[in-house]
Order: sequence, then structure tokens, then C-alpha cells
Amino acid sequence: MKKLLIAALLLLPVTAQAQDRAKSIVFIGNSFTFGAGSAAHRYQSNTVTDLNPPDAKGRTVGGVPAFFKAFTRQAGLNYTVSVETVGGKGMDFHYAEKRALLDKSWDVVVMHGYSTLDIDRPGNPALLISSAKQMTDMFRAKNPKAEVWLDATWSRADQTYTEGKPWHGKPIQQMGNDIAAAYDMAAKNARATGVVPVGLAWNRAMASGVADDNPYDGIAPGKVNLWTHDSYHASAFGYYLEALMVFGKLTGKDPLSLGDSETVAEDMGFSKPQTKALQQVAHDQLAASQ
Repeated sequence: MKKLLIAALLLLPVTAQAQDRAKSIVFIGNSFTFGAGSAAHRYQSNTVTDLNPPDAKGRTVGGVPAFFKAFTRQAGLNYTVSVETVGGKGMDFHYAEKRALLDKSWDVVVMHGYSTLDIDRPGNPALLISSAKQMTDMFRAKNPKAEVWLDATWSRADQTYTEGKPWHGKPIQQMGNDIAAAYDMAAKNARATGVVPVGLAWNRAMASGVADDNPYDGIAPGKVNLWTHDSYHASAFGYYLEALMVFGKLTGKDPLSLGDSETVAEDMGFSKPQTKALQQVAHDQLAASQ
């Protein structure tokens, strides 16, 4: 009996270590992942691993991956987070040029393409669909159980309210809806795990009055601007909502569980009502997208 007890005690640390093993996750994208135009860009970059070398000033990327890492820490979850981003590029570029960095056995992958689906043919989903499959097949070859999530991005105000742009004259929600539909097709074709509907969450934030829908005519009192100064990239509010959606979709945790004292929001200078409102939007969109 005594020997059995000792043997059981010896097994406890091994079991604990197995349970505590960090999940490896890699974020792949462009400026919509690294947080261009906002304080998200360099936020807590020491908490994630940038697979690309530092810039000329020795800086690395924090962005949405660092937001996600902070959320998981607060939720008591254990993830090792890596990021590989190049501005203005889609998944086809990462497959062709960054494969040596990415072709590994990851537990979880989050990736997205160019913001208009195809830089040369805006709105055409063909390149997104083909490149999502190439990438998913690559990751699944290394780890058949890998979760592969496609991060469907948002409507660009500069593509909607500016004359001569592809979505000009259409409702601001239309680009986000078109992007979401394309990502759904890409995920189905690639047999990816699923889609993180970030653009639909942005649409919901505008429809519910949390966010302003037109930065060109000023921001209404009490509303946030999800875009940064160029009405193209996200503001800290926009990237925060993106990270909440990724957090909720990947972990199954309710974004509202982070609370209005959540540390990233505090670091970004959000008010408690703003934080709670964005978490509520993410909660509602995740519920609607199940």
C-alpha cells in the first residue's frame, strides 16, 4: 500500500506539467494584426515572439497577439504566442516567402489575407480561398490536430466613403459582410477550424451605437472610433475588439468575463463603460456566430 502511495505521488508532478503545457499559437497577417496606427503596435512586445527580426530601432511587434496574450493570462490560460507579419501582404505572400518560419507543428494558427481580399482585384475571393487552403494544408501536414482559424477583417471607411473606391456608395457594413462571406468560403474549402468574424463585430458595434459609422463627418459624442487617423487601419478600440473576438472564439471564454477593469483596456486609456461596451459587442457577436 505504501509503495502504491509513493508511486502515485511521484506521478503528480508529471500530470501537472502535462496539464500546464502551454498551447503554441501563431498569428499570421499584416498591419491588421500588428496594430498599425495605434498604441497596440508595440504593446508588451516582450510577451510574444516575433518571428521576424527587429526593425532598425530594435523594436518587435506586440499588436493583437500581445492583447490576446494579456487576456489569456488574466483568464488563467497558458499560451506561448508567436507572430509573423508583413505590412500590405496576404496569405499567398506568407506561404511563398515566409514558409521557413511558419512550417512547424503549431497547436493553433490565426491568419488573414489582404484587407480587400485581393490587392489587384478588390472583392474577388479567389486568392484568399486558394492561399487559405495552401496554408491550412501546410500546418495540418505538420500537426493534423492543429486548429486553423481565419480572421475575417473589417470594412474600411476609406474604401466606402471615398469616391472611386470599390465599395463607394454602399453601406459601411457591406465591405465587412463581403469579407465575412469570402472567409466563410475559404474556411469551408480549406477545411479550417472556423472563422473569427471580426468585421461582423465591427458592424454590430456600429449598429448598436457603440461605435461611429463615419469618421469623415466627426465622431458622435459617446461613441468610439474603431478606425485610426487614416480611416483604414484600426484604432486601439478596433484592435481591442479584434482581440476580444479571437480570445472568445479560440478559448471558449466569454469576453465579458474579463471585466471592465481588464488591464489592456486600462493601459489603452479606455473608460470602464467603453471597455464593457466592446466586451458586450464581442459577446453578442460570438453568440450570434455559433
